Amino acid sequence: MTDPQEYRSAVARFATGVTVVTVPGRHPHAMTANAVASVSLEPPTLLVCLEQDARVHDAALEEGRLGVSVLAADQQPVAAWLATRGRPSLGQLDRVPHHSGPVLGVPLVDGALATFECEVVAAHPVATHTVVVAEVRGVGGDAPAADPLLWFASAYRGLSPG
Repeated sequence: MTDPQEYRSAVARFATGVTVVTVPGRHPHAMTANAVASVSLEPPTLLVCLEQDARVHDAALEEGRLGVSVLAADQQPVAAWLATRGRPSLGQLDRVPHHSGPVLGVPLVDGALATFECEVVAAHPVATHTVVVAEVRGVGGDAPAADPLLWFASAYRGLSPG
């Protein structure tokens, strides 16, 4: 059996981009996520892994649509806030500059490198998370020349000059 701490240490060596997943509604939900991946170009499809205990989990499945904003390096405070456990459930986006997407009306983070407006097409529970598969209905972004925000070795990072 694999030791959980050994697994956690090994997974921390896999650098990922940092995103914010948002769900619209009367009280929008948002969370920082790094388990996001492109699945297909035809049709354009993403997958997002959501912890089943997270507020955004049930909201995304009930609403059937979500936004994904790929964060730039200077947006680390946004990532840190939306990764804070126990933050108030109401007004999560009050301190985050954002706008409604033009296609599905999902909240999207201003200044993100890329944004995706998605419709949920499948959900697969796996252990403590659900793999949500979503077709992309709209793509955008505000800061194509900025460096990305990365997650590596359990810390936020930027690109090294190279």
